[in-house]
Amino acid sequence: MLQGKTTFSFISDGADLYEKRIKRFIDFNIKVLPAPKNAGRLAEEELKLHEGSAILKRINPADYVVLLDENGKALSSRKFASFIQKAMLRSEKHVVFIVGGAYGFSGEVQARANFQLSLSAMTFSHQIIRVLFLEQLYRAFTILRGEPYHHD
Repeated sequence: MLQGKTTFSFISDGADLYEKRIKRFIDFNIKVLPAPKNAGRLAEEELKLHEGSAILKRINPADYVVLLDENGKALSSRKFASFIQKAMLRSEKHVVFIVGGAYGFSGEVQARANFQLSLSAMTFSHQIIRVLFLEQLYRAFTILRGEPYHHD
């Protein structure tokens, strides 16, 4: 689940490429939530609350929710693959990865999360994170399948 639309074709092309590759392994889809109306005029906390409300409306009680957050736990590609494998072995019906807006997640969304994952200590735009995360998810599945994509 993502906040905001992608405005650059190179990002859309990269995200589309990895989305197609991931679908070879699992049933997978991306949901993009529209930015709240008047987002530019809302205070930071108010914007996070609006975004958080939209996110929470789309999460089911049984979903395993992972926030992509710079303050989350950093995992190597192999450890991320192991994380994915463990979720599948637990028979999680849906694992939902969420990219937040510019100011991060509301307290309610953070409280609902089962795990917070950091892709880097650096801050990236939500658009760049789409491609970075999708590539890592694809990489995780190739690691689990023993395909020659990841090199240590």
